[in-house]
Amino acid sequence: MLVRAITAPGLRRWCRGRRGAAVACFPLGRALLGVRGAEAAVFLQGLLTNDVTQLVAAGDGPPALYAHALNVQGRCLYDVILYRLHGSTAEEPHILLECDSSVLDSIQKHLKLYKIRRKVTISPCPDLSLWAVIPGEQPGDASSLPKPADQALLLTPDPRAEIMGWRVIAKKGANLSEIIPGSQVGDVQDYHRHRYKQGIPEGVKDLPPGVALPLESNLAFMNGISFTKGCYIGQELTARTHHMGVIRKRLLPVRFPAPLPSPGVPEGAEILTESGKAAGKFRAGGGELGIALLRLAHVNEPLCINLGGDRVKLSATTPEWWPKAAAK
Repeated sequence: MLVRAITAPGLRRWCRGRRGAAVACFPLGRALLGVRGAEAAVFLQGLLTNDVTQLVAAGDGPPALYAHALNVQGRCLYDVILYRLHGSTAEEPHILLECDSSVLDSIQKHLKLYKIRRKVTISPCPDLSLWAVIPGEQPGDASSLPKPADQALLLTPDPRAEIMGWRVIAKKGANLSEIIPGSQVGDVQDYHRHRYKQGIPEGVKDLPPGVALPLESNLAFMNGISFTKGCYIGQELTARTHHMGVIRKRLLPVRFPAPLPSPGVPEGAEILTESGKAAGKFRAGGGELGIALLRLAHVNEPLCINLGGDRVKLSATTPEWWPKAAAK
């Protein structure tokens, strides 16, 4: 497979913007699914929240898009990142779909259910690996980032938020130090800690299938939805909520005073205000960090959660990467 890599200048500038911080590469356990064929984009267009036709448009289209697949009630089934693997409009469209590995079989069945007679092929890509590239806090040599390597199929900014760095798709077993000289392979738990600090949901624990709502999950803030594209499954409720302009709950990063002992906080545990009012629900986390769906009216209040008969305090913050109007 010959794929054009998105490389050097952008990542170099981005790392310099982080004051030359050393770069960490995190191996992600997310699955990759190939959707290939003349009707690949049109097929996905009716199933996902974002405008997938951008990936096959002539000119400088984005190399990656974030999106959700919704059910007919407008609730999230799968969070995905789409990558353009074809180099030009003259080539057969080839889109790579990144998803939670635990739902790989489920999403394949979902896609094939709607495939009907579309001219597309859908197949897993076990020969590829996925990495997240994020600058660390230790000084490093950013001037050497990066140099093209045959092992890298795609190097592109994470489409959700600049703070999430870059995504690398490489051949299985690729040496990331050759793709990004001077980088270090990090512990994937540090990647998740970074996500939780920034309030970036990823996977079925953060976005429970059939439960999570896309706009409450900050899909619009993460460039994951088009309000001008045509119809797609789950559009009606999502569009109505957007045009009403009223979103009372959102996913937010939360922090406990200290790391919690195992097994931590149960998923879906109720979060309360000091006076005992329901403020939201805990989704997932690790150590002292997590992500929770909270009523915006209670975000700046002292919060707590009941664990084993004890009341444990926690606090919520509004991420700096959010649009300024939303942070008010």
